[in-house]
Amino acid sequence: MSDKKKKGPQRTVILRKREMTLAQKMNTQAVAGYVFVALFIIGFLSFMIIPMAMSFGFAFTRYNILSAPRFIGLENFKEMFTNDPVFWQSFKATMYYVVFSVPMRLIMALVIALLLVRKSKASGVYRALFYLPSIVGSSVAVAILWRRMFASDGVINSMLQAVGINCEIAWLGRTDTAIWTLIILAVWQFGSSMLIFLAGLKQIPVSLYEVADVEGANPFTRFFKITLPMLTPTIFFNLINQLINGFMAFTQSYIITQGRPRNSTLFYTVYMYQNSFTYNKMGYGCAMAWFMIVIVGALTLILFKSQNKWVYYES
Repeated sequence: MSDKKKKGPQRTVILRKREMTLAQKMNTQAVAGYVFVALFIIGFLSFMIIPMAMSFGFAFTRYNILSAPRFIGLENFKEMFTNDPVFWQSFKATMYYVVFSVPMRLIMALVIALLLVRKSKASGVYRALFYLPSIVGSSVAVAILWRRMFASDGVINSMLQAVGINCEIAWLGRTDTAIWTLIILAVWQFGSSMLIFLAGLKQIPVSLYEVADVEGANPFTRFFKITLPMLTPTIFFNLINQLINGFMAFTQSYIITQGRPRNSTLFYTVYMYQNSFTYNKMGYGCAMAWFMIVIVGALTLILFKSQNKWVYYES
């Protein structure tokens, strides 16, 4: 009995030592984790959270960068909504661009992904070539090249004339065609969405197609009854990303058209940049930025709320 009584306290001491050792290891691992993510946290605070907080404060001030900001309440928003027709013109142009470019880009990406999902010796080369425009498409050099292509004496008119169409249209000088040159450029940059669609297509179980073949389903039935429903999570992910990218479009309008003609291609981000750095109205530009955040956030929330009606999750 005495030995058993001695063993009881000894076991307690051993268990406590193990618990202390385990707690020390967990603390060490936690410290190591914080050290590894410290750079990200510092960068996130320095370049995201703090600038956003400052921007929110400047939205309620009159601030021209050169002098101290002066608080004016909601005056920037009142001017924006009631006394600035260019604001609404830029917002309309951006919405038009997003409504047409995002669906067309996703459709093009899906079509190319369906063609490239089959394995072949040159599939890797094709994927790289189709992805290349997404890398270089937003560069200044491509924007300048695009502007020359759609000039009245550019490549596009020359190609149309070569096939017998007498065309000398100034594509960038007409309000009904200028915005479409930017939309076509956006559709051309479908590479990133294409790769995501390829990954989604490879996750669809082959057994579903085998059953469809046994049942005698044609390619259209397989696509609309199997491929498209199983791909809806990927479509949803691409739609959110491309929607945000569409509202952030800047280089196309700033380099190719400068908002002309008659502000028909003046994107919201370009007008916000002009107010902030050209007209020295930083407070007004910050107010515009927060209005856009609200709009994009609202549209994203609507998509998330509606996904239960059209997005299929296997789980």
